[in-house]
Amino acid sequence: MNPHSAPIVDGLAPDTLVVGGMTLSSRLVVGTGKYASYAEMARCLDASGTDCVTVAVRRERLVNATGENILDHLDASRYTILPNTAGCFTADDAVRVARLGRELLRDLGNPGAEWVKLEVLGDKRTLLPDPVGTLEATARLVADGFAVLVYSTDDPIVARRLKDLGAASVMPAGSPIGSGQGILNANNLRICLEYLKEGDPDYPVIVDAGVGTASDVAAAMELGIDGVLLNTAIAHAADPLRMAQAMKAACFAGRQAHLAGRIPRRLYATASSPEEGVINSGRR
Repeated sequence: MNPHSAPIVDGLAPDTLVVGGMTLSSRLVVGTGKYASYAEMARCLDASGTDCVTVAVRRERLVNATGENILDHLDASRYTILPNTAGCFTADDAVRVARLGRELLRDLGNPGAEWVKLEVLGDKRTLLPDPVGTLEATARLVADGFAVLVYSTDDPIVARRLKDLGAASVMPAGSPIGSGQGILNANNLRICLEYLKEGDPDYPVIVDAGVGTASDVAAAMELGIDGVLLNTAIAHAADPLRMAQAMKAACFAGRQAHLAGRIPRRLYATASSPEEGVINSGRR
């Protein structure tokens, strides 16, 4: 676990996330694509406090235009690498890429070799998951021994079926990938949480996609979501390093607010200072 991943607050026990057989000290999972350079990526990952980063496995994405390999810029002693099947549009392609990622990380000795972030996309315009292909690929990868963290729609029925197939985590989208629209579907996410955690309160549910700024992360965590996976919101921010710091703070704040329990919403005002026992000096 990364000792720099979460603020230390007196009186609070460490708040770790267990998913896919891995224990993470940060509830923020950060992608590694779209940065201006690998050096900028490394600085932002450090600032975000994450100890789990996701990397697209497709061969052309591991090496940039100048011949640098992304894996040379990721400290394997600090980060657990979560390989993903980004860019796959069929179950067959996703399964092949997942197996490729497993062999790659086994060669590197990374503890994340046996897990995968599964994406089976429906089309290039929306980048929404294909539910049929996602269900098929999940079943095949679970049978092949993978811990599958699966990118899904916010459909509670599909979410429950993915869990029933053995998915280690279901990761419903907050809004379309890279859109920056934030959490558009809070009610559906609440139902997903209810269905996925019924009888299994520790089952990890992670919002994946659509985050635009820090308040989106806080909003997701306040719902009771266990973690947030993001990339574009940091990489394409005007100041990526500052945004990475903001995401770290928002993830922590949202999680603590959820655990603390918000006050009920009321239609009318409630005085913050009690009237009982107050002596009114104007009365005789």
